[in-house]
Amino acid sequence: MPLDGPRVVSRSAPRTPPVNLKSPWWLAAWLLPWLVAPRLAAQVAVETEPAIPRRGSLIRLKVTPTIDGLVTGLGGEVAGEPLHFSSSDGITWHTLAGVPFSGGDSLEITLVLRQAELHDTVRTSIAVVPGDYPVEHLRVSPRMAEPDSAARVRIARESARARRVSRAAHDTPRLWDQPFLVPINSRITSSYGTGREFNGRVTSRHFGTDYNGRTGDPVHAPNAGRVALVANFYLAGKVIYLDHGEGLISAYFHLSRARVQVGEQVERGQVIGAVGQSGRVTGPHLHWVVRYGTTTVDPMSVVGLLGEQTAQGEMTGEK
Repeated sequence: MPLDGPRVVSRSAPRTPPVNLKSPWWLAAWLLPWLVAPRLAAQVAVETEPAIPRRGSLIRLKVTPTIDGLVTGLGGEVAGEPLHFSSSDGITWHTLAGVPFSGGDSLEITLVLRQAELHDTVRTSIAVVPGDYPVEHLRVSPRMAEPDSAARVRIARESARARRVSRAAHDTPRLWDQPFLVPINSRITSSYGTGREFNGRVTSRHFGTDYNGRTGDPVHAPNAGRVALVANFYLAGKVIYLDHGEGLISAYFHLSRARVQVGEQVERGQVIGAVGQSGRVTGPHLHWVVRYGTTTVDPMSVVGLLGEQTAQGEMTGEK
């Protein structure tokens, strides 16, 4: 449930009179939405799955507007990332959202309710809890712990490229309709959110899930999607990014081989690459990343929410 009551913060209507400014009928028709707007104050009921979201996780939002007349569309954003609502009955609307790793005990949601010519902007908040993430103590060479200036420039350039690919996933329609799989059947060696203490100093967080593997072990697509990026990065080595649509993107780091090309459509379970130890790593393994737009979330929260145990019709609402 929202922490505070949803509040209408703005209402928009056409600003350009339809045709004839001299006609009182046209003028009345233009002014009518503004005159009735105060009587149509929107309210929303928001439910989440899981019921108490954890920071750094993918969640499902269920929004039920209460407003005079039919809501013809619903949009909005969470943490600067657009929401992709769908509804089977025009009453209850569903979307996925990413909860950022960092922040306080609440998460603001901005909703835009569309009703004919009127748009209501409503803001509300949901309660979230911090993740209980451990710290790993690592000893590595100073060169690995602190890249030089040239490497930092390259890292920044590659990070910006990855962000563009992640953000572009909002422009792709949803490409999947089956539960998500894990990309490799192997032991998890490092979980999402783990703090990385290099040589006695916590310098980073591990925003992915590491799987044990041998060089050459096959890596599978967890669901249908389009190959958005294949590249060689300084930190991540050989990478593949899959765009699953509606903001959801997955990435695979430290590969020894990519078996797909940019633009290729892949199927759930298809082999897309092979485990390796490229990039800044000390041994072969797979590093799996999932993002909602540019918000990186725990891949296990994705499997928990959208995996085999989840009924297909409940994933994000029937479409």
